[in-house]
Amino acid sequence: MEERISFKPLDNLSHDIPAALVVFLVALPLCLGIALASGAPLFSGLVAGVIGGVVAGSLSKSSLSVSGPAAGLATIVFSAIQELQSFPLFLLAVVLAGVLQILLGFLRAGTIGHFFPAAVIKGMLAAIGLILILKQIPHALGYDADYEGDESFFQPDHQNTFTEILNAIAYFTPGAILISMVSLLVLVLWPTTWVKRFKWTTYVPAPLVVVALGVSLNALFKAFVPTLEVQATHLVNLGGFSGLGSLGEVIVFPDFGGFTDPRVYRIAVTIALIASIESLLSVEAIDKLDPYRRITPLNRELKAQGLSNFLSGLIGGLPVTAVIVRSSANLVAGGRTKVSAILHGVFLAVVVLIMPHVLELIPLACLAGVLLVVGYKLNTPAMYRETFKKGVDQFLPFLVTVVSILLTDLLVGISIGVLVAIFFVLKTNVQTAMIVVNTGPQYLIKFTKDVSFVHKASLRRIFEQLPKNTSVVIDGGKSQFFDADIVETIEDFIKSAPTRSIAVEIKKTAGAKAPLFKQVD
Repeated sequence: MEERISFKPLDNLSHDIPAALVVFLVALPLCLGIALASGAPLFSGLVAGVIGGVVAGSLSKSSLSVSGPAAGLATIVFSAIQELQSFPLFLLAVVLAGVLQILLGFLRAGTIGHFFPAAVIKGMLAAIGLILILKQIPHALGYDADYEGDESFFQPDHQNTFTEILNAIAYFTPGAILISMVSLLVLVLWPTTWVKRFKWTTYVPAPLVVVALGVSLNALFKAFVPTLEVQATHLVNLGGFSGLGSLGEVIVFPDFGGFTDPRVYRIAVTIALIASIESLLSVEAIDKLDPYRRITPLNRELKAQGLSNFLSGLIGGLPVTAVIVRSSANLVAGGRTKVSAILHGVFLAVVVLIMPHVLELIPLACLAGVLLVVGYKLNTPAMYRETFKKGVDQFLPFLVTVVSILLTDLLVGISIGVLVAIFFVLKTNVQTAMIVVNTGPQYLIKFTKDVSFVHKASLRRIFEQLPKNTSVVIDGGKSQFFDADIVETIEDFIKSAPTRSIAVEIKKTAGAKAPLFKQVD
């Protein structure tokens, strides 16, 4: 008999609290890194992380997705701030973007998320996993030229994903390598029965142990082996923020005088559309990974993201979206309900405000170890094997999506994957819409479903391949819809058939919907 699982928040705290700690540790450097890449104050990334966790987590119906600042928007945010030459003016655009998202939610625009093919969504997950592995290798080696959370192939430091790894190998930091190796060892051994025999390990998440060990090892290096000490450039950096006392100095508010600036509205529309698409993609992806197959209402998700962006902009935060990296970390860590997403936002706010200097002791190398494991679990060989078994029409869009995202960025790669998937859908539809059978010189062309202009080329090919001195019956009685292009193609064939000595009969039935095939009494 299967175990019945309750999804009431209080019934899952033993799973959600450890998961929230893990997501908090993953989200912290990502929030800071994305703010840095966006050309925004570092504190704005933390604000977006807190709002994404607490507000979006509370309002969304998604059980596992986690929201915060997204790497996919970093370039757009950077360009917008440069164009406006004012961060407060940019914040007004974020506020307006939130209003637009709420409106999109009420207009039920969230249903667009259901139109992304499953093979493309799986390809996106595999690609993100592969990107996490490749992008975290430099951080694990102690080379942090690129910001944490970057997902694009071409990087702001004028390198790409692969050349960055080569640079990291050439300019590695020995202490960071030791910390990342210890981190990976702990993460790999933690789920094993050898470690689980100690009961306390059930209640302590491995990433928390990894961070504690990373901080401790670096302290030991500093005291006893100074040449191995990981310097400040390889540690978490809060940008000089000193806690609750300096809160008033770092919070920025929107410039509401910019309501007359048309650039603000253009940027707001861009942020709203891209943030909405990325959120819908991430939620669809994490729903597919959910072991309990819970489905998120996408229109509700747009409203939750919209209100989050509205509030984030009001108090100086970056745009917020549902983010697949944090969501995946939540799933891998064992999160079960949205309490883990909410708590990660609470942890982020409390720890940053109360003990910022402790956070700045954390080596990025140990956090890289956590993300390397998350990346592997998103990009397992089993995922490739299972998709390959489903046939070329599933595997090719999956593989193209993986490669495209890896070599460009998330939205471009998804777009390419969708186009490939559409090609296979159209190809399958064309192949199954018409049946051609023959007995000697007698042919039957039967339409089995609705036909449109996409079938035109295939139908013409069928007509061209019919031999001379034959007879053909065309039966469209079962089709509910006939495109005018198809009707015209059939009529053209009827006119030209006598030149090839082909006798054509249109089979007419009383129940046919298309006038060409309808029997008239």
